[in-house]
Amino acid sequence: MEVFYASLLCLFVSFIFLSLHLLFYKTKPISGTALPPGRTGWPVIGESLEFLSTGWKGHPEKFIFDRMSRYSAHVFKTHLLGERAAVFCGAAGNKFLFSNENKLVQAWWPSSVDKIFPSSTQTSSKEEAIKMRKMLPNFLKPEALHRYVGIMDQIAQKHFSDDWDNKKEVVVFPLAKNYTFWLACRLFVSIEDRTRVDKFAEPFNLLASGLISIPIDLPGTPFNKGIKASNYVRKELVSIIKQRKTDLAEGKASPTQDILSHMLLTSDENGKFMNELDIADKILGLLIGGHDTASSACTFIVKYLAELPEIYEGVYKEQMEIAKSKSPGELLNWEDLKKMKYSWNVACEVLRLAPPLQGAFREAIADFAYNGFSIPKGWKLYWSANSTHKNPEFFPEPQKFDPSRFEGSGPAPYTFVPFGGGPRMCPGKEYARLEILVFMHHLVKRFKWEKIIPDEKIVVDPMPIPAKGLPIRLYPHKA
Repeated sequence: MEVFYASLLCLFVSFIFLSLHLLFYKTKPISGTALPPGRTGWPVIGESLEFLSTGWKGHPEKFIFDRMSRYSAHVFKTHLLGERAAVFCGAAGNKFLFSNENKLVQAWWPSSVDKIFPSSTQTSSKEEAIKMRKMLPNFLKPEALHRYVGIMDQIAQKHFSDDWDNKKEVVVFPLAKNYTFWLACRLFVSIEDRTRVDKFAEPFNLLASGLISIPIDLPGTPFNKGIKASNYVRKELVSIIKQRKTDLAEGKASPTQDILSHMLLTSDENGKFMNELDIADKILGLLIGGHDTASSACTFIVKYLAELPEIYEGVYKEQMEIAKSKSPGELLNWEDLKKMKYSWNVACEVLRLAPPLQGAFREAIADFAYNGFSIPKGWKLYWSANSTHKNPEFFPEPQKFDPSRFEGSGPAPYTFVPFGGGPRMCPGKEYARLEILVFMHHLVKRFKWEKIIPDEKIVVDPMPIPAKGLPIRLYPHKA
């Protein structure tokens, strides 16, 4: 109870302080142009509650489309997460933001993220992310990805054997998280033992919850639990890193076996190597990013295949042709995944309708004009996947599930953006493709299934998740 009242006091003081700040501070538009149309909502909280609540109700696109209709189909102003913001809409808005990275805009996320991901080098999460993006391409280039397919297949076989086989009913979302987290642990730090993976999983869930919570650092709050979980995982990672350094020196580990070895042996442009805490920070971020979004995608693939038997049959036919071409015990390989064209089109349509990444923020690093409106330096800029994914201008009958949208050259540029775009496009896009396709292969060759809750509510917080985790009833294929 004391924590509750202390939280209320903190919020009240913050409210008074920020209200006074907003009363005396007003952004001035660039001379000769007006700010985008829109409204900033209530003092302090702005339109944050409405922005978040449409997601909690399962329709995050409503916030965007209501304002596109009311103010402008191209850009409108609002006030989100305590910041003055402009929302850029449509393919043109996506193209502008993605094309002007580090010219007019730069990545932005709330300062609370730095408390859960504090950098050992005293730089911001944003600067650390830039360093990471320079390092990842070597680990995620095609020739490296080829090697991961067999490993992913082995992990998937163990996962389905342990968690799905001989079960009448399962809850999909927790199992999808187990699968993608196990893969991330194996491929990033070579942890394959299920007991060690499970030991990591619980604090990672607390950490992820802390990232999307109200940033009140008081005992018992999700934010406080997230900080503690982050510190615990970081300590565990440092011990793994120390052991790896010893193993590399003694020839017991390979320089190319995972991204941890790569980080330990790779210097920056000045010949400087990262220290242990710095590497722990990077691995921590990778383990979060490497499984959260893919687990959401895998869950919604199960949902849509349960609802659309004709789509299931197309995926099943393709996957069984591949399964029948394999010798007993032979693992999937890169060539097999290249044959999964229809399955990937289905996965892309799922990513269009339920994008794990709903959108992202940028920050204006200079005053500029867009579509005739003034965007002041320091404003936060948001792009939304739904402004194109569910827009009939770009995808006719947007609520219809139609994998043929991705045949041939596919959707127009800047309209299908589940992985972002431009210099900040998710570097793990191809990695995600592999883990999703391997999941689909093992799922459909084993089972048909049905949803236990036919009209289960979808919650977006911040990723789309079935409210009850998507419980299903399994029907194994007869041998």
